[in-house]
Amino acid sequence: MSPPLQAPDYRYVTEECLREWKGQSAAAFRLPDPVPMARFLYELCWAMVRGDLPPQKCRAALDSVVFVEEARQEESASVLADIIAHLGQDITISGEYRSRLVKMTKSLVESSLIVPRLLQERCEEEFLWEVELSKSKGQDLKAKEVRVNTRLLYQQTKFNLVREESEGYAKLVTLLCQVGSDLACQNASSATISIVKSLIGHFDLDPNRVFDIVLECFELYPDNSIFYQLIPLFPKSHAAQILGFKFQYYQQLDVNSPVPSGLFRIAALLVKSGLIDLDNLYAHLLPNDDEAFEHFGSFVSRKIDEATKIGKINLAATGKDLMDEEKQEITIDLYTALEMENDIIDERAPEIEKNQKLGLLLGFLSVHDWDHAQLLFERLAQLNPVEHVEICDALFRIVEKTISSAYSTYCQTHHKITRNMDTHMMDASSVSSPSYLVDLPKEFFQMLVACGPYLHRDTQLFQKVCRVLKVYHASSKESARTAGVMSPESQVEEALGSCLLPSLQLIPANPAVDMEIWGVLSLLPYEVRYRLYGEWEKDTEQNPIVLAARQTAKLDTRRLLKRLAKENLKQLGRMVAKLAHANPMTVLRTIVQQVF
Repeated sequence: MSPPLQAPDYRYVTEECLREWKGQSAAAFRLPDPVPMARFLYELCWAMVRGDLPPQKCRAALDSVVFVEEARQEESASVLADIIAHLGQDITISGEYRSRLVKMTKSLVESSLIVPRLLQERCEEEFLWEVELSKSKGQDLKAKEVRVNTRLLYQQTKFNLVREESEGYAKLVTLLCQVGSDLACQNASSATISIVKSLIGHFDLDPNRVFDIVLECFELYPDNSIFYQLIPLFPKSHAAQILGFKFQYYQQLDVNSPVPSGLFRIAALLVKSGLIDLDNLYAHLLPNDDEAFEHFGSFVSRKIDEATKIGKINLAATGKDLMDEEKQEITIDLYTALEMENDIIDERAPEIEKNQKLGLLLGFLSVHDWDHAQLLFERLAQLNPVEHVEICDALFRIVEKTISSAYSTYCQTHHKITRNMDTHMMDASSVSSPSYLVDLPKEFFQMLVACGPYLHRDTQLFQKVCRVLKVYHASSKESARTAGVMSPESQVEEALGSCLLPSLQLIPANPAVDMEIWGVLSLLPYEVRYRLYGEWEKDTEQNPIVLAARQTAKLDTRRLLKRLAKENLKQLGRMVAKLAHANPMTVLRTIVQQVF
């Protein structure tokens, strides 16, 4: 006989309870206080295994208690299954205790207190054989489990490509290339999906090759909605892998052609629609982020060195050179920074073709998927992707589309300006109390941060943004006053500091733009304005073209002040004003330093 088991400390299944449950008045007996379900069931199972309570009395015991938790029968059955699985794995339970455990399990299953499926999920094979819940012995069941796992996880499906018939692929391509109104309707879509499945089965086509053909046709007809219903037929993980292999083909050394823009477009559409994950596709793209960041870091360092050398005194210059420089005509250079920008664009032009991640970013912008585009802007921030003309233009199109509704409202309200003209400007006082509300999404301000100083490339859009910000500030401030919510000044301040003011430094002598941006600045409290002025003239500028514009303005201001006289006061004053249009803080600081 096996030694007695070490029973738990009984807190709720007491001797009195056992007597009542085994007696004739078990149906009328009730525990006075609620008990925790897990502990009570654990003690109850131990009592039945030790022989203190017959399994037939288990239901009476359960009917006599109220659990602290509001437990359903499914939850109590799950806890009982866990307890039985735990006891079944205990090697110290043997002999008559093991037989009582088996009888208890059978009784609980017969009385519907436990669903057999729960025990089959959690118990060992040998125990399932003992309680007659498995038709196979433990060893046989384990061997069957190994075979099933091998077939599901390790066995590869092989396709005999020689056996495949080209007729099946020909019919598939012909079907997918049919673009028309009948294909766009729901009935035609269902029929097309059914035909594709039939072709795969009838001609024994390789599903991976079929999916590759589907992607090829999707690249030709990206506006056809049928492909959004075809692609989910294939596993999501396979979709990212096969699409990644298409990108890897263009990474081979013997392939000289760049990645087609259509491939980036369908990749962006698939990610946007949720058919593939961005991270799964991102792993297949080249170059490696660290290598690209290191290469671009050295490039930027070289350009920053060139920008900082502007205005430096040449110690090797002779007296004759200095005299010749003094005799030169008094001029100012407003385009040095833009010339440097053009040089940088020319040097970085091949990068947009070689860097597939930048191409994918351009694809997201082309399909107006700002959420994923912003993720790539953040990941590739060290590459300054907006410096590329293609990415910058695509970003501008999204910005213009985002503010189109607000700008239309602005134009309809102010009859003096039209949507396509920027020469008329609206005074800030005219929008101080608007009769309409203009709401700008948070994505708009994220786009401005992504634009950075490159909004200077489109002065028309620059002025539209300023006008929209003015009416947004006025209308949002009015609604914030009535609703008691946060003022929009922080968002306008961020747009000014990250985009508008840096862009102004690269717009040479444009008073109209200055008036527009002052219309936005004048709406802010003077404390905010002066904080922006201080942050504008920061010494840690890492953008070469902004630094070049600042250095050029500083050099020209010094040169003008050096030649300032009573006779040329008006002429040089106009030149200083032109410099101050784009770089007011640099010019004013230089004047103060020269005078004092």
